[in-house]
Formats: sequence, structure tokens, C-alpha cells
Amino acid sequence: MRLATFNLLHGRSLHDNLVDRTRLAAAVTALDADILALQEVDRDQARSGHLDLTSIAAQAMNAPTHQFAAAVVGTPGEHIRPLTSDDDGNGEPLYGVGLVSRYPAHTWQVTRLTPAPIRSPVYVPGPGGGLLLLRDEPRVLLAAILDTPAGTLTVGATHLSFVPGWNLRQLRQVIRALRTMPPPRLLLGDLNLPTRPATLVSRWRPLGRQPTYPAGQPRVQLDHILADPRGAETLPPVTAVGAPLSTISDHRPLVVDLAQQPQNRPA
Repeated sequence: MRLATFNLLHGRSLHDNLVDRTRLAAAVTALDADILALQEVDRDQARSGHLDLTSIAAQAMNAPTHQFAAAVVGTPGEHIRPLTSDDDGNGEPLYGVGLVSRYPAHTWQVTRLTPAPIRSPVYVPGPGGGLLLLRDEPRVLLAAILDTPAGTLTVGATHLSFVPGWNLRQLRQVIRALRTMPPPRLLLGDLNLPTRPATLVSRWRPLGRQPTYPAGQPRVQLDHILADPRGAETLPPVTAVGAPLSTISDHRPLVVDLAQQPQNRPA
């Protein structure tokens, strides 16, 4: 069973600064993930050709199960507003996270995360980018209970704040939300945190340690796949970890392979 998390940069390539549907699909296909968490996901945005990026990823994976959870209505860096309800923003440009699975889901849960009340310096790639003082955005956790070959599995996808300290506060909120769902539990996403603070605060176990940012020459791991030690006895062992270079985004995806058989079952 292959897990992956990928910050898409709304599907944009740093080579030509364009979003191309075929290139995005090929990048997702190359991961060959069974469960994929996506961050910086657009739907109906002009900058990404009004595409539904989560649906494109699901088609590329041949995955029957997928969900998009918007964090904001509008375009980041321009004009945004928080959602007033989970079905707010229909017909408007949306931005958030996605979760795609080749396995069926029988429960979905969305938890909204409050943005930091201050501006913070952030490096933004591409034309007009650089070190900018940005206002934080609302964030979201999208979680599902999946029926996998290893049994029932709770998987959460999120993208935490870039504001130091505030992302740790959000991580605690994410952990509390996921622990209302059955074990074993996994958290996949761009936490905007290196491994040490992410694991110290969450007390969850990292399934893969690989630098993922910046994509060209990764120096730090911001993208993580964490496992809750509570109830993790049935989680299959890790057999491989990778962070392959992709044709899109300023992040590399993090990929973790789990054994086909969980630890407490005969091979």
C-alpha cells in the first residue's frame, strides 16, 4: 500500500509557470499512490484554467474515492474570504486540500483551522514572488475512514500555517480532531514544520524522513506522513520511503510504501 502527500502549488511548473492538465495528471500517475493527500489545490480558479485539480488527480490514479475541502473562497495572494459553511462558495474559485483513495471511504470529516492574526514573511516562488509579508489564510483538515487491504484506516490531509508557533497550535487541533476517529490513524500533509517540532508536539511517529523543500535541492522536510502510536499495532511496516523530483510544484512529494500484510497477520 503506497501513501503519498504532495503540495501541488496549484499544479504549476516552475519551469514555465504554467498549469497544464496533462502534466499534472502525469505527475500524479508517476507516484502510483493508493492514498494521496494534496495541498494548495485549486478548483474553478482562473490561474489554473478553472480545473478541478482533485478530480484530475483521482482520474490519473484510477481512484474511485476523492474529496476536496476548500479552506477559502477566492484566490490566495489576491482576494479571499473564509467559508461560512462546508457548501459555501459553489461556482466561485476555491482553494484548499484534497484526499484521493483507491479504497472506499465510509466517513468524511472536515475540521476548520483558524488563521494566525498576524502577517509573516514567506518566500513565494515565481514572477512577482520573493520574500513577501503575507497575511495567513484559514486552513482545513480533511479526514476519511477508509476500508483498505490492511483494514480500517483513518487518514487526514492538511496544510498548516506558515506562521511559526501558530502551525504548532493548529497541529494540536488536528491531532485532537483525528483522535475522535478510529485507529490506526495517519496524518499526511504539508505541516510547514521540520520533522523534530512536528513529532515533538504531535508525539506521532514519522513514517518517512526525506527532505522535500525546495524541490530542486531539498534541504528541509515540510511534508510529512505521521502515524498515531495509539492503536498502531495493526499498521503494516514501512518498506520504502522516497521524495522523487516531479515536473510540477516547488515541493517534492513524500512517498511511503507499507507492506501488503499488517504486522499481526501471517505473510
